Amino acid sequence: MSVDLSHYSFDAQAETDHVQNLTLLPTMDQVRMVEAGIDVHDQQVSGAFMQLNNSAVHCNSKVPGIELLSIHAALKKYDGLPQHFWKLLNPDEDEVSRLAKEKLNGGYFVRVKKGAKIKEPFQSCIFIKGHKAGQSIHNIVIVEEDAEVHILNGCASAKEQDDVLHLGLTEYYVEKGGKLTFTMVHNWGEKVTVRPRSVGTVAAQGEFQSNYILLHPVGDLKMYPTLKLEGAGAVARFNSVIVAPNGSNLDCGNKILLNAPTTRGEVIARVLTTGGKVISRGLIAANAKPVKGHLECKGLILGGGIIHTIPELYSQEEGVELSHEAAVGKIAQEEIEYLMARGLDEDEAASTIVRGFLNVDIMGLPQALRESMDEQIATLNAHSAL
Repeated sequence: MSVDLSHYSFDAQAETDHVQNLTLLPTMDQVRMVEAGIDVHDQQVSGAFMQLNNSAVHCNSKVPGIELLSIHAALKKYDGLPQHFWKLLNPDEDEVSRLAKEKLNGGYFVRVKKGAKIKEPFQSCIFIKGHKAGQSIHNIVIVEEDAEVHILNGCASAKEQDDVLHLGLTEYYVEKGGKLTFTMVHNWGEKVTVRPRSVGTVAAQGEFQSNYILLHPVGDLKMYPTLKLEGAGAVARFNSVIVAPNGSNLDCGNKILLNAPTTRGEVIARVLTTGGKVISRGLIAANAKPVKGHLECKGLILGGGIIHTIPELYSQEEGVELSHEAAVGKIAQEEIEYLMARGLDEDEAASTIVRGFLNVDIMGLPQALRESMDEQIATLNAHSAL
């Protein structure tokens, strides 16, 4: 679906003052943030960043192992970040990328220092509000040698104004032996258009786990993040849980390039539609040997909707191990009857099956986020009639 970029304003939003205490934000905005995985009252975080429209309104690191700056401050401090800024992404790839470069509103720079093991997650929130508002951000994440961090990134729009456009670009650099877990939770709206672009590179013995969660409506979203495993023994995992209510139009997937020996990649997607359209893509390419990769997409249709899966495996080498599994269907009646025979009514049986299908235990999420997701899935189930 094409986007009329001229429909949105990237310049008209006034600069917003710094927010020292995020708990003073409007209550309704905080609720939207919680549903995007961000709890401003949570003190068990290593740092916090918030972008509101065009402004970085909060930027605070609580531990010495993390350097956190707004992208504008980082570009100034590091003379334009010549080794990282627009090195994995191409600003001339398409009109979205060109506009994102021209209308850079903000974003964050996170550097986890060599050997630092950050126990508490780092929390960032990208928030947009205002009629026909456009937001263009560019993030840089660097995990240095033998460092570890979990970044919890929540993106949301205000409930009362949702005719907006979000352009989010991110470049990830995981150095030798580094480990990055990146969890992104989206909470958009029925008229929100979203165009993320992200590419990451992982060095020898590095690990990158990406978790993506979308449980709420979004007007139009298109994204295809890519990870390049460039060092021997590097590992990449993509886990996605996606719900598409009526009116949502999604074209999303993940790509892993196994460019070095003994690398491993895995793409796991769980897609549920209650009336929306989803194109679920996945690609694992083996450009070295020996390597291993597995791609899995399972779709569940409740009350209508469309799921189109496109799994792809590519290899130009002998001796690689690549596999894929894709399945789309509805809840089997015998499963419902089995649970009803054990005392559940039909709605309870359907809810139990859906909760199992959207199982997030594999994702290693923080307890607070898992509980929030369980509550949201329970609400979803209550409104998903068979």
